[in-house]
Amino acid sequence: MTDTLTSEQRRHCMSSVRNKNTGLDMQLRRALWKAGLRYSVNFKLPGKPDIAFPKKKIAIFIDGCFWHGCPIHGSIPKTNTDFWEAKIKGNIERDRRITTQLTIDGWMVIRIWEHEIKKCLDGECKNFRVNRR
Repeated sequence: MTDTLTSEQRRHCMSSVRNKNTGLDMQLRRALWKAGLRYSVNFKLPGKPDIAFPKKKIAIFIDGCFWHGCPIHGSIPKTNTDFWEAKIKGNIERDRRITTQLTIDGWMVIRIWEHEIKKCLDGECKNFRVNRR
């Protein structure tokens, strides 16, 4: 299926995609706060973790299934395939570099797929698994 938007319209749509304070981020943060866990957002670390527990040196990243190449839900668009494959592969490589760097610096890095958070916030999970790439 070809793109029905012009490149200017697509650029506008893509530029409005938020990467912070998304609905999912906010739901998870509310659940953590309600559980009595106090965290920091916008904590200055490489990779800009979504949530950080500075005293415990824990950085949490919420990885979107599309943008970070989820093996279950990740997919490559049928248009401009070469660009998207390179983009997502680059994101995965950057995630690995950031995880390695933070680990060397003494941080525990937890990467959670967005679909796992959705499932758990909906009460459908018993064992919460994290992606520790």
